[in-house]
Amino acid sequence: MSENTYAAAGVSIEEGDRAVSLFAPHAKRATRPEVMGGLGGFAGLFKLGEYKEPILAAGSDGVGTKLAVAQAMDKHDTIGIDLVAMCVDDLVVCGAEPLFLQDYIAVGKVVPEKIAEVVKGIAEGCVQAGCALLGGETAEHPGVMGADEYDVSATAVGVVEAADLLGPDKVRSGDVLIAMGSSGLHSNGYSLARYILLEQAGLPLDGYVEELGRTLGEEMLEPTRIYAKDCLALTAECGVSTFCHVTGGGLAGNLERVIPEGLVAQVNRSSWKPGQIFKTISSVGKVKLSEMEKTFNMGVGMIAIVSPEDRDRALAMLTARHLDAWELGTVREAEGEEPRVIMQGEHANF
Repeated sequence: MSENTYAAAGVSIEEGDRAVSLFAPHAKRATRPEVMGGLGGFAGLFKLGEYKEPILAAGSDGVGTKLAVAQAMDKHDTIGIDLVAMCVDDLVVCGAEPLFLQDYIAVGKVVPEKIAEVVKGIAEGCVQAGCALLGGETAEHPGVMGADEYDVSATAVGVVEAADLLGPDKVRSGDVLIAMGSSGLHSNGYSLARYILLEQAGLPLDGYVEELGRTLGEEMLEPTRIYAKDCLALTAECGVSTFCHVTGGGLAGNLERVIPEGLVAQVNRSSWKPGQIFKTISSVGKVKLSEMEKTFNMGVGMIAIVSPEDRDRALAMLTARHLDAWELGTVREAEGEEPRVIMQGEHANF
């Protein structure tokens, strides 16, 4: 009779320790001067700097079913960038600077090399966002998850001075909507994208798609763009009312969350052309525009709502930071029972 041990039950402490040794060099890249101590403690320590009236902001998120694409392609070094983006770019909506992030990785079976690849992406995302990877947890769940399955989530914490807090209360009639282009699907709508492209159309992830200029898998795994540093740069130089992070629910659904009662955000579709991946999903699956717009970002990953006086400066700053940016629309007084967001016009060649 075999000996009853933790390893026999499917959990390997030794492999967990080896995973830590492999991802430690990546994690050490993502740090800040305020970090105290190192990896391996029971808690991550972070010394808050000098603030007059600091307000902490926190956000938790995951990556959703984009993970299924990464697992199918056996490519795990970019999914962590998506994870960081989903968390930190929610913080900057209220003007908070991301300080640190803690991750949670659940796996069916610990494969140290795979875990190290995931953490490599998380560390890269933290570097792009300017925050520290303060710690995390890797949990092995045999019998609950398949040996090749894993899920990731994280919590990010940021800080903003009370006097600099952004939000719907700062939005005024006449404000301008400045769009920042997305890098693709980002991390939302993958259940519909996978259903149409992979299940219904039967397209292979490793198949080259002429109109995309690369394989379908490469397109679907394009990392989410992280806007944190760009948004913080805008708040330092321009009159920003608030931001809108375009995630699940689409552009209009998320924009409604930052437009106060009595005002209307008027969005001009003709101001931009959605990327090819959105056109491909729409045409292959015969998906109506209304469904596309409530599921995907349609090429807009972040929106800055700025004062009309700072419109040109904001556009110039974002362009100088190598972001595709344009005037998306404006904010005006509502007339009667209008919805808070009105999508008007048509996209060119969509």
